[in-house]
Amino acid sequence: MSRPGPSNSLTDVAGLSVGCAEDSRVLTGVTVILADAPAIAAADVFGGGPGTRETVALKPGNLVQAVDAIVLAGGSVYGLAAADAVVNALGAAGKGYSLRDAPGVPKAPIVPAAILFDLANGGDKNWGEAPPYHRLGAEAFRAASREVRLGNAGAGYGALAGTLKGGQGSASVVSDGMTVAALACVNCFGSTTMPRSRAFWAWAHEMNGEFGAAKPSLEAVDPDDWAGAKAAPSPRANTTLAVVATDVALTQTEMKRVAQMAAAGFARAIRPVFAPFDGDIVFALSTGKVEPAAPRPFTLARIGALAADCLARAIARGIYEAAPLGAHRAWRDL
Repeated sequence: MSRPGPSNSLTDVAGLSVGCAEDSRVLTGVTVILADAPAIAAADVFGGGPGTRETVALKPGNLVQAVDAIVLAGGSVYGLAAADAVVNALGAAGKGYSLRDAPGVPKAPIVPAAILFDLANGGDKNWGEAPPYHRLGAEAFRAASREVRLGNAGAGYGALAGTLKGGQGSASVVSDGMTVAALACVNCFGSTTMPRSRAFWAWAHEMNGEFGAAKPSLEAVDPDDWAGAKAAPSPRANTTLAVVATDVALTQTEMKRVAQMAAAGFARAIRPVFAPFDGDIVFALSTGKVEPAAPRPFTLARIGALAADCLARAIARGIYEAAPLGAHRAWRDL
């Protein structure tokens, strides 16, 4: 019988930790996912306006197959600087990739990153030539632990999901000795709730009342009814950043398939999704603690399906746990 993991979060996957840092004046933040040992990784971009770093390096067939960390940040293009701080900290600790060790030659930490747009959320963005993201990246790195904060946390701190306050969510599932989990920072154009309802689109995937147990009252939805979506979207202004992970040992090509399958969780939780002005992306990580069961393709299909469910739940939990911020109302205000 499938069940949530002990913390119902990404760190139920052994070998991962999460750190968050926020700036309450700027209304922004950074989330860092650290791997105890390099984790096999893949990524896939689904939105039409992404902002990323090092994702091409994760393409199967390229040299790099594992990462030391993943960085998710607010701040649009400015937020990519958060990854610099994480690279510096990992490099100082002697971690990173190298073809061979050589005296005096530093290793190269592999730290892919993705950003969401929170520049128009009302915070003080008059930072001149000193955006806060390098500092926030360093703070999030130092804060990494097995505890995962939800709602107004990390890269989800200044996020807006449709007309509601966005946030950071996470969820996990344990099934037949495998653990699969997801973390999402939700800043989407679309709505995570059904039109004129408190029920989440992801309601059918909820476990143990983790996001309010609100049931839908609508029997059908008009295909053009986008109630709850942002009224005036603009390019690259909306994004859901996601990390899915498993402790099952899979190859990079297999993790690419997990990332692709996990994206179904976006569609189960957000409507509309993958719009031209969304930058949606899924990173997929394997810490390799558990050997896959035979037949292997069936195990891969199960992991991908569980990852999609976890991602849908994580998105809903991020909105459910979010608190009002400034003029932005939260789900709890509905």
